[in-house]
Amino acid sequence: MRKLAIVMLSLLCFTACENNKAKSKKRALSASSGNMNTLSIVMDNDLWEGVVGEHTRAILGEPVYGLPQEEPTFSLRHMPSSVFTGFARKNRIIFKVELGKAADTKFYKDPFATPQKMVLVTGQTKTEIIDQLKDNSDKIITSFKATEIKEKQKRIKKSLGNTTKIQKALDVNINYPSAYRIATEDEKFFWIRRDIDSGSINLMLYEMPMDAISNGEEAINDVIKIRDSIGKKYIPGPTEGTFMRTEEAYTPFMQATIVDNKPALETKSTWHVKGAFMAGPFINYVIQDKDNQRLIIVEGFVYAPAVGKRDYVFELESIIKSITIN
Repeated sequence: MRKLAIVMLSLLCFTACENNKAKSKKRALSASSGNMNTLSIVMDNDLWEGVVGEHTRAILGEPVYGLPQEEPTFSLRHMPSSVFTGFARKNRIIFKVELGKAADTKFYKDPFATPQKMVLVTGQTKTEIIDQLKDNSDKIITSFKATEIKEKQKRIKKSLGNTTKIQKALDVNINYPSAYRIATEDEKFFWIRRDIDSGSINLMLYEMPMDAISNGEEAINDVIKIRDSIGKKYIPGPTEGTFMRTEEAYTPFMQATIVDNKPALETKSTWHVKGAFMAGPFINYVIQDKDNQRLIIVEGFVYAPAVGKRDYVFELESIIKSITIN
């Protein structure tokens, strides 16, 4: 019995030591850094300047859909493997390529800092690396984007706007920065905006009956019809009789998604004010609230002429995806 007790005590001590080592390792990680949506690309110069680099730039730097001017999904910052040390390893999102290893794509959480996401793509040949990148492109982009949205939402929480009126009227909560203000409220409709030097960043939040959006191909037409009617009623242009409406010449993009663990439709396109030379991108979500037999519609739109709009739309998307329906 005495020997057994000694053995058990030794095992407990060993386990405790291993747990302490793991905790110490986790504590030792420093905070990650980097501008929002800036992706570090780690690969040797010959790969970056050749076909591997071309495919990397085409896929990870693909233009964001719905913006008036082309802007990449991520701002790419290349560095060769030899300089990927020290502070260079602290960027929040990292895409690393290694030639001469078995073809694979691996996802790492917090390898050098926290929070951090790194994707490592390997292959024996350049063709294998390109195939890995193509086959896993959606998963890679989704992973990086989710990391950035989570980081943006964390920053927004540092100074939140007052949502008491929204919670009371719609029984939902949404986290937006204190720099935003409620510009218009009408029973169960809210227009929330933030003024910027070049224009404004805007949110609309309201509810509709469950049958307001059709199933199938007609859904996109219903979404546009609803947002145009809301724009006409609540979002006036600079002169009498003008209002915000969907740009007819730009084909809207729609896809099914999940928001607050509920089925939703995401629509991206551009809006304009006819005759006023005002336009910009919008991102619209129709969320099915089956428990309350209604649709929650939340949309972000940007008016910022002559400047980039990617980061503004990204901010709106991060705010929208913070929504919780009671």
